[in-house]
Amino acid sequence: MRYASVIAVVAALALSVPAASSTGSQAALVARGRYLVAFGACNDCHTPGWREADGNVPVSKWMTGSTIGFRGPWGTVYPANVRERFFQISESQWLAMVRTRAGHPPMTWEDLRALSIDDRRAIYAFIRSLGKDGPPSLPSVPPEREPTTPYITIVAPAPPTR
Repeated sequence: MRYASVIAVVAALALSVPAASSTGSQAALVARGRYLVAFGACNDCHTPGWREADGNVPVSKWMTGSTIGFRGPWGTVYPANVRERFFQISESQWLAMVRTRAGHPPMTWEDLRALSIDDRRAIYAFIRSLGKDGPPSLPSVPPEREPTTPYITIVAPAPPTR
């Protein structure tokens, strides 16, 4: 009879561990995502005023996009409001974007592809945890049109010679 009581207690404890563990692991995932966003320089482009404030921007304002464009042969593109975007796409769609997307500077899809799947998931979890906020992303401007916003000109490097 005593053996049955021990088994019941162990079973009850075992059933309660996943809930606590998953909450703890979600918090750890979000914390990891915050670290990766900060360390990966995502805020440099996607958080207004980040560089000008020496990184002293409240987390509540992180990743809301920017009106400073990046102009090159492709036209002018603007850093997306990632918080808004992550409420339009699922984690699976984000993972597929990282795996398949390429494009013009300054977005570093190749750097994101170097991260583990768990790190990519952590970034998604952190940005989603911030909530949907900020203005809509600005549309791209074609190369033949001059943007009306401030922009940084990017000179595309010559292809490597072999």
